[in-house]
Amino acid sequence: MNGIKVALVKLLLHFCALLPLAWARALGRLAVSLYWLFGGRSRKVTERNIELAFPDLTASEQQAMALASLRETGALAAEMGHVWLRPWNYVQGLMVSVEGDALITDAQAQGRGVIVLAPHLGNWEMIGLHAGTLGSMVSLYEPPKLEAIGPMIENARQRAGATLVPTDSRGLVKLLRSVKGGKISGILPDQAPRDLASGENISFMGIECFTPTLANNMIRRTGALAVFGFAERVPGGFALRYFAAEDAIYDEDNAISLAALNRGVEKCLRHCDTQYQWEYKRFRVRPKNGPGVYDDL
Repeated sequence: MNGIKVALVKLLLHFCALLPLAWARALGRLAVSLYWLFGGRSRKVTERNIELAFPDLTASEQQAMALASLRETGALAAEMGHVWLRPWNYVQGLMVSVEGDALITDAQAQGRGVIVLAPHLGNWEMIGLHAGTLGSMVSLYEPPKLEAIGPMIENARQRAGATLVPTDSRGLVKLLRSVKGGKISGILPDQAPRDLASGENISFMGIECFTPTLANNMIRRTGALAVFGFAERVPGGFALRYFAAEDAIYDEDNAISLAALNRGVEKCLRHCDTQYQWEYKRFRVRPKNGPGVYDDL
């Protein structure tokens, strides 16, 4: 069965890569519009997340936002053929604008490591590729569930010069050493870990949720500069933006540091909130205190 899935994924990626980017995105959005009619799990989770995160919107506005968000996830899936499979010169041409990258290049010139905090917003693969052009970069890599497409993803991510290390203890040691030595690393700051010791429940969009401590621990232990980055989907490609994290993210108090981390993610969202991956169960808490917000879905 996995062999069939891999073949279908590769076929769709190659097909979308042959289409003009705008057509591929439109195809992804159309596919999700059809999926929406069946009310699947992703729709239910997206609706619940938007109800929680945007309580001031009317019910109809929340519904419209949920549909728009899932449509953008469809566009994300469809455009990955362009990002992973097209020639590197073409992919670079999709970066139609870049703001704030001097934060990274200036730190690199001073020999200071940089941790790029890239939430699940827009196309985070593009941020990883671009950051790899600004200096020597080392990032964590966890193989996908469909392992046969792993080599394709690895090759794509390393085209800009990044080095990938596994998400185990040895990989974390390599990552720590590299950032201490002045290199760049990219971390997803909004992916809830399974391990209870790897996060804390901190407010995000006014709702408490399990927030990973990996990035904050890395920042404190390495003295690296913390920079948020995201690639907004725009006509013709992507608009990349970087901005410095709040000073509070360097605080020794985990609660203060993690609150600053989540506020940074919220600041990213304000630019293109429908391009956030709202179908992810972001508002889980650990350990659970009574029923979770997704238990009835």
